[in-house]
Amino acid sequence: MEKLKMHSPNLTDGNIARIRELFPGCVTEIKDEGGRMGDEKGEGSAVSPHPSALRYAIDFDLLRQELSGHIVEGPLERYHLNWPGKREALLTANAPIAKTLRPCREESVDFDTTKNLFIEGDNLDALKLLQETYLGKVKMIYIDPPYNTGNDFIYEDDFAENTDEFLLRSNQKDKEGNRLIANTESNGRFHSDWLSMMYPRLKLAKNLLRDDGVIFISIDDNEVHSLKRICSEIFGDENYVAQIAVQLNPRGRHLDKFVAKTHESILIFVRDAMNEQAISGIDKEGRMVDEYNREDERGRYRLLGLRNRNQTFNPITRPKLYYPLYVNTTNRTVSIVRDNIFTDEVFPNTPDGVKTCWTWGKEKVINENQLLVAEKIGDEWRIYRKDYLLGKDREMATTLVKSVWTNKEITNDYGRKVIKDLFGASVMDFPKSTELIRILIQIGTQRNDLVMDFFAGSATTAHAVMQLNAEDDGNRKFIMVQLPEPCNEQSEAFKAGYKTIAEISKERIRRAGKKIKDEKEQTGTGQGVLQYAPATIDTGFRVLKVDSSNMAEVYYTPDAVKQSDLFNAVDNIKPDRTPEDLLFQVLLDLSVDLSLPIRKELIQGKSVFFVNQPPYDLIACFDTGVSEELVKELAQHKPLRVVFRDNGFTTDTVKINVDQIFKQLSPGTEVKSI
Repeated sequence: MEKLKMHSPNLTDGNIARIRELFPGCVTEIKDEGGRMGDEKGEGSAVSPHPSALRYAIDFDLLRQELSGHIVEGPLERYHLNWPGKREALLTANAPIAKTLRPCREESVDFDTTKNLFIEGDNLDALKLLQETYLGKVKMIYIDPPYNTGNDFIYEDDFAENTDEFLLRSNQKDKEGNRLIANTESNGRFHSDWLSMMYPRLKLAKNLLRDDGVIFISIDDNEVHSLKRICSEIFGDENYVAQIAVQLNPRGRHLDKFVAKTHESILIFVRDAMNEQAISGIDKEGRMVDEYNREDERGRYRLLGLRNRNQTFNPITRPKLYYPLYVNTTNRTVSIVRDNIFTDEVFPNTPDGVKTCWTWGKEKVINENQLLVAEKIGDEWRIYRKDYLLGKDREMATTLVKSVWTNKEITNDYGRKVIKDLFGASVMDFPKSTELIRILIQIGTQRNDLVMDFFAGSATTAHAVMQLNAEDDGNRKFIMVQLPEPCNEQSEAFKAGYKTIAEISKERIRRAGKKIKDEKEQTGTGQGVLQYAPATIDTGFRVLKVDSSNMAEVYYTPDAVKQSDLFNAVDNIKPDRTPEDLLFQVLLDLSVDLSLPIRKELIQGKSVFFVNQPPYDLIACFDTGVSEELVKELAQHKPLRVVFRDNGFTTDTVKINVDQIFKQLSPGTEVKSI
């Protein structure tokens, strides 16, 4: 029976494995008695639970030569962003941790049915723990990180140790609040420390994005240039979309020097700029809708000229788009073929005779001919296409968002008002506007997508997800991550009874969810206009807290146990952990969705967890005294996976027979133990 590893993935292992596939000659084996990474030249190596075990390592000099068309004799000058601590930041991103997520039912809402997650803890730990489960599954990420103004706090990520030491130390408990330090301008590594904080988090976040995924990052002038550089390195220059200017303070900051700043920025990067589904437009409204001033049996439409007005597109640059069209002068229809009906010839030329081209090729003219119409202006025919206000799926026509946003609903004042209306006090100083995030979610997702925010703050993103779901009856889901950062004892939040930012986040989701649900029940809508068939809004969330592993240290260092300690090491699970704690660490280890429904049953006197609906993704029993009869009964359900406690069987014979029982009754089931 295979044992689960019970720690987050070692990304260095995966990277070395991929390099080994491409360049096997650049990968060698080393034996490191001291447990250190590689040799003095800085070799990379894969982590092993046994310090003296053989490891794979990269010969970087040989790899550089493999990737070069000339002899490499030393470091070359190149365009890149570097700072003190960058290599440590990369190690921090790749090193595994022996941590887990522990469920907290009493702080959750609709724990058993909700698809939303709220993770309390260090976002670096959370991103590592989610790497396998949510790899390539998140459609949109929004974050509002510390701006590095000299007055805010950043995470302290001083992990220059090797991956083995990192893994072992991560299983030691510490107060999460100790992970924050003030980053003042007097710090000699002021910018470097901020970059070292952001780099591993963005690197891990990229792995979670879908192929059509997008990330939005709020930032101001202090670090926007550095942030753009590290995002270009991580996501690729070609995947940069825009830097949106968002007017958050129309009055301007009166303490600024020379220029009163009124705006912040939102940087946009996509996973793949070639994927047209990454970003959508926003619904047209107001004067844009008034342009649709014609109507036929399909609905309202406007006419758009088929000729390309950009004269750089012409018969020389686009020869396939320069051809004649022919008009039926009776009903003004259009064809690419001249005959007795389609008689009048039209080329895509300007009124003064300059040759341009059509925006459609011949094939599209044939396939969508019903959208084309000719109109006579003076003595000349001009060709137009119909552009309808509502598409075939009855959705409103959209337009691209602009690069400057000035609506009053996106300002900080509006964000503060929403918070004050919910809490009766200003418990957050600079909350983002719900409307601002709602617009981002509107252009970054469809109605069933997953949204993530790992600098959740007051959980504006969760609020906006629920609000937009109420407006368009979507089924978007969210994952929020927030450190239990202590509130200042002089703050309105502390005076109102909130000890940490995470407490404010959770309470906001509870209050906003209730308000949205009440409004929907009373009026049939949220604050927007209902366009789709009514649906139940998920305003719940499942609270999971980052903690040290459920497994005792002996699980990760079995060769360190002395003979005299063997009796004390019989149980490798920490005594304060519950079966549900174990379940969630197993879900992480097996990459099972953490939001799936969970049901617990008492079978033959033992507690058994069933995850999802039949065929179950997982059946788990962590009780002791598991009999062969119980194993056979569980096998009848034919789950995809089954997990038992390693020392949970009545006899060694039962433990040995488990694999054979499942091979006979449910051969498709993976059998694991902890």
